[in-house]
Amino acid sequence: MTREMSLQEILAGINRLIVEFTKADSCLIYLLHDRELVLCSANNAPPEALGRVRLKLSEGLTGWVARERRQLAISREAYLDARFKHFTTLREDTYEAFLSTPIIARNRVVGVINVQHKLPHQHDGDEMEMLSTIGEQIGTLLVLARMNPDAVEHANHLELVFPAALRNA
Repeated sequence: MTREMSLQEILAGINRLIVEFTKADSCLIYLLHDRELVLCSANNAPPEALGRVRLKLSEGLTGWVARERRQLAISREAYLDARFKHFTTLREDTYEAFLSTPIIARNRVVGVINVQHKLPHQHDGDEMEMLSTIGEQIGTLLVLARMNPDAVEHANHLELVFPAALRNA
């Protein structure tokens, strides 16, 4: 995150780290656009799915996570959950285990991260905590990505930490 990269490159890197840490078969990152969750990064989805797979906040497990602002873990048969939405373009629809967390920026949901395993998998506390932390960090990253680089360069970072003390100095 210290060098200039496109947001797509950053999401792909985060995706790889999540898969490596969780030993998952799939990681999908959705971002919110016009009240829809849009698939923006995936470790093994077909390239044509990126930007095209979309969910309303009222659809699927992913929509539920965004709407409820809550993490969701299902250890087996996630595809049988009544909230599950099937996509013919995603092979993940047949995977057993599902872990999902909202991406939060400035206390608002701006996306969702889904981690899936082909076989049943009990998600442990470390996996769940790590995914929540990444969801918060990606949210912060999205806010920074939208900032003008000059604003970051010329910001008085010390004032952000000690606003009152610097005014009175």
